[in-house]
Amino acid sequence: MLRAGLNVPVKDGVVTERFRIEQAVPTIKYLQDKGAKVIVIGHIGREPEESLKPVFTVLQEMVGAKWGGELLGEASILAGELLYGEVLLLENLRRDPREEADEDSLSAELAALADLYVNDAFADSHRAHSSIVGLPRHLPSYFGPSFMKEYEALSKALKPTSPSLFVIGGAKFETKMPLVEKFSSRYDQVFIGGALVNDVFKARGLQVGKSLVSDIDLTNNDLLKKTNIILPIDVMTTGPNGQRTVTPEEVTEDEMIMDVGPATIEMLAPRIASARTILWNGPLGNFERGFAGGTEALAESIARSDAHSIVGGGDTIAAIRGLHLDNDFGFLSTAGGAMLTFLETGTLPAIDAVLGR
Repeated sequence: MLRAGLNVPVKDGVVTERFRIEQAVPTIKYLQDKGAKVIVIGHIGREPEESLKPVFTVLQEMVGAKWGGELLGEASILAGELLYGEVLLLENLRRDPREEADEDSLSAELAALADLYVNDAFADSHRAHSSIVGLPRHLPSYFGPSFMKEYEALSKALKPTSPSLFVIGGAKFETKMPLVEKFSSRYDQVFIGGALVNDVFKARGLQVGKSLVSDIDLTNNDLLKKTNIILPIDVMTTGPNGQRTVTPEEVTEDEMIMDVGPATIEMLAPRIASARTILWNGPLGNFERGFAGGTEALAESIARSDAHSIVGGGDTIAAIRGLHLDNDFGFLSTAGGAMLTFLETGTLPAIDAVLGR
């Protein structure tokens, strides 16, 4: 039984970004070549009704997979009829509420279909769900090659070579603050972008208007006193008068900060050029609403550098792949939240489960 990272974007029933699926395919093919009967499990989306059928279409093309339909029941019969080297994809794990609750009954039912369990879904391994931490209670368990690549690459990121630069974007400062605090002591420079920087601007008494902010107050926080933390020097806003590129001090109460501006990318350029290690997670702008300019410009700048670059986060990876810069980065992680959890704690629930900790 192979737990794969299959949570990919889908539009109109078609997978629009295959990166995570592509990372799972070598492991599936390896197991096929060794004559295993491979039962692939995973989740997609946030709503239980979402289906892995679009992912099946891709896996059918790549590895000749069969569709298992429902998670259990008829799928159990199909699993028992698999021939050596065949692949069966089961439906979205989250259709069963026991998955997110880590109920042992689901783990036991899934385990009954297999002899061994392989976790190759690093991106999902920060979740204490039944398919992640429950299955190792019932089956001999291992990590897959993709999982180990993630583990080794991110372990290196914990010990950067100077000069080092950590770029953190996205939102929800309350969840990322421990990581920023930790890496501001470990990396030579830390650049804060995305919606995260709105919280810093607000704490410094600047106007952030209608911008997205976190449920946290950084006023008088020691983090604001750190001299190696870098902030945008210009931002792109939207408001009643359209889009503007202004300094943080010029944002008005009826505007919303949507991205960093070009002067910020120019400010970062020499730091990127001189860096030997660059770690990056999260977009610099509101990627979902089309504000990808800052993220893409940063990607191009890092791609030109000689630094060892480690990058994660779905939107960040999408920007890099959209620019066809995949080969110009040291390592592209399939993970977002799991990457941040691992960097902060040095472990994941899945690691502790498989190692019996």
